[in-house]
Amino acid sequence: AAAAAVDVSEVLQQCGCKGIRTCLICEQQRSSDPPWQHPLGKTHHFIYCSDTGWAVGAEESDFEGWAFPFPGVMVIEDFVTREEEAEMVHLMDREPWKLSQSGRRKQDYGPKVNFRKQKLKTAGFQGLPSFSREVVRRMGLYPGLEGFQPVEQCNLDYCPEWGSAIDPHLDDTWLWGERLVSLNLLSPTVLSMCRKAPGSLLLCSAPSAAPEVLVDSVIAPSRSVLCQEVEVAISLPRRSLLVLTGAARHQWKHAIHRRHIKARRVCATFRELSAEFCPGGRQQELGHELLQIALSFQGRPV
Repeated sequence: AAAAAVDVSEVLQQCGCKGIRTCLICEQQRSSDPPWQHPLGKTHHFIYCSDTGWAVGAEESDFEGWAFPFPGVMVIEDFVTREEEAEMVHLMDREPWKLSQSGRRKQDYGPKVNFRKQKLKTAGFQGLPSFSREVVRRMGLYPGLEGFQPVEQCNLDYCPEWGSAIDPHLDDTWLWGERLVSLNLLSPTVLSMCRKAPGSLLLCSAPSAAPEVLVDSVIAPSRSVLCQEVEVAISLPRRSLLVLTGAARHQWKHAIHRRHIKARRVCATFRELSAEFCPGGRQQELGHELLQIALSFQGRPV
């Protein structure tokens, strides 16, 4: 409880919002409704089922009982213990948090990057924090995370009193590689996925077993829904680890809505290098240097 206590008046004297992004701090100074409240069109809600790997229509919705495959998501529950969680957040809070957009605070452990110009600087980057060494080691023990070597860690601090959220977005692919890994601490939340591509998703009757044991005739498509009208909710329990790959990484934008922040939430996101910075890539030497720094685990927020 002590780790989760935050004095909002001391922490957020001003917000870090830019452009159309807002938080409760800056919204109090505006007379119009914040942009996120404006209706964006019809949305059909689906729920990700980790047992089957499918997105299933929400109960009492137009698509209840219907589903479609949603590959590229892995949720590992109880990845860290309560004691490890408390210690990690305690150590994070000993370092300065910077104001970020949409009512968040952040700590960056990584190179300074200009994604638009595709340039980066290693100056000031001393590696990931020491308390992440065991977390990273443990990641490699799970199928699908073999050989995962993060070169960057970004801690984000969410609080309902600030109106914290993060807009739908895709992570960079020039520098960051295939797997995005996030550790969810202090409270449960929901990751919302959307895809603004044209076309439709083919739906089947919601499966009761994993796809590999289903018969083709049982899952024959018989209904469809426009991609742009679908939102998939992925439940993230407290102390769980989320891994996004494939379509979930590259095609579906991910977001955290304000309504899903019920208590303080801290998220530590780890990113690996893209092929361009790995052995055989055009910038393999720079990638090797970045990894050596990152995995020294001697870092402080940059």
